[in-house]
Amino acid sequence: MKTKRRQNKILSTTVLCVKHNDSVVMGADGQVSVGETTLKHGAKKIRRLYNEKVLAGFAGATSDAFSLFQRFEGKLEEYNGNISRAAIELSKEWRTDKVLRRLEAMLIVANNEKLFILSGSGDVIEPDEEVLAIGSGGAYAMAAAVALKRYSNLDARAIVEKAMDIAADICIYTNKKITIEVL
Repeated sequence: MKTKRRQNKILSTTVLCVKHNDSVVMGADGQVSVGETTLKHGAKKIRRLYNEKVLAGFAGATSDAFSLFQRFEGKLEEYNGNISRAAIELSKEWRTDKVLRRLEAMLIVANNEKLFILSGSGDVIEPDEEVLAIGSGGAYAMAAAVALKRYSNLDARAIVEKAMDIAADICIYTNKKITIEVL
């Protein structure tokens, strides 16, 4: 009988993006954990791309994410900053390419007009509520952000800050060392 070798799965990240009142804000925590051990508290999981007009945040394997950032920026260049076209083309390539298919990551990409989640299964998801989240604490952050957006007078940055704080209180793989980027 063959036994599966147990691997230490990297569990990390909550990335949240909110578009609200003409502002787009992305926040991500800094924790990286392997198994039950936190290895890093201040990882940067958000990048500015395409002349700082696009935000991209990742959840998953770090080296995979860097590869995806680079490819997505290449698609943005190829399609003159058209985020929708770049997202679709990257997702098609990610799903069909034998090497890319093995990447274990998800991306949120956003500009002042659109925000999307991209995955290796070909997903290009644009939200109804203009709130997206990925990672281990993503569901908590998204629920908090949607509630804050609907029922408070907070601006986008404050919504992201408070929602990420709530997620960090609930998800053991999310810390309170938050990086915030604003478009």
